[in-house]
Amino acid sequence: MSNILVTGGAGFIGAHVTEELVKRGYQVTVLDDLSGGFVDNVVSEADFVSGSINDVALVDRLFSERQFDYVYHLAAYAAEGLSHFIKRFNYTNNLIGSVNLINAAVNNGVKCFVFTSSIAVYGASPELPMTEETRPHPEDSYGIAKLAVEQELMVSKEMFGLDYIIFRPHNVYGEKQNIGDKYRNVVGIFMNQILQGKPMTIFGDGEQTRAFSYIGDMAPIMADAIKVPAATNQIFNIGADEPYTINVLAREIAQAMGVAANTTHVPARNEVVHAYSSHEKVRRVFGDRPLTSLAEGVARMAAWVKEHGARQSREFEGIEVMKNFPKAWLPSKNGDH
Repeated sequence: MSNILVTGGAGFIGAHVTEELVKRGYQVTVLDDLSGGFVDNVVSEADFVSGSINDVALVDRLFSERQFDYVYHLAAYAAEGLSHFIKRFNYTNNLIGSVNLINAAVNNGVKCFVFTSSIAVYGASPELPMTEETRPHPEDSYGIAKLAVEQELMVSKEMFGLDYIIFRPHNVYGEKQNIGDKYRNVVGIFMNQILQGKPMTIFGDGEQTRAFSYIGDMAPIMADAIKVPAATNQIFNIGADEPYTINVLAREIAQAMGVAANTTHVPARNEVVHAYSSHEKVRRVFGDRPLTSLAEGVARMAAWVKEHGARQSREFEGIEVMKNFPKAWLPSKNGDH
């Protein structure tokens, strides 16, 4: 039985990947500081350790004592737009924390390091859909950190022989998502606003396009990856194929939640307008698996959200740069976010 570490396993994607790994009979340890995840997300068969990937002593001790065969690194603060304004926090958690894990993996003979990157590494590409051959040109601190970790894994393969698999997911949604985070995950944000009787807040004209990816389509592929030889030392875009505008997404969510579409537009923020990727490579290596339609995926998430209820949004404490900070993210005067 292989021994696997999943960082961020109490978070959204990490919890689903952990569940899939457990189903496949692996012994799984979850390391999570609960900054964005919840213990309830972790399946009982996994061993949960509360702690940070920036606690080097803890990381080194876990690797030494448990001798992990594989690492799935999903721990990150994935608020892409906010990363401009929390650069130090972003690089500490998303880059330095990753380096701590890579060091430990090399020092303890890990067989393969599976890393969840992001299509944020591409930035605003003139080539759509973006392929794995598209030149990375990240336009925010989050994407820069993700690309740096990818490059660290490549040089660690060359220098130390550490095998890796990199996934670049995008706009993932589904059950177990933290809908109380107002800085990321637009599907969850919209559903939370509806539960609170508020209009869905759209930045700009809402004609930005994204391909919204249902977690149930992605987690099994990621869990299978370590047993697919052709995946080793490769990068894969992973997610849905068909892009939709934010305006269309809002209407789909309203229908799934059983309410009339009620939106409000706020000033546009600095973001890539059109971003979606090709998945020919992942299909070639893992097989052509069926994808969940946006309507079906949103309906499944809506049912889960209705059952669990709204979450109060928390302000991010410690904004480092306030210049050009989106007004829509500022705390409201009455304390209602």
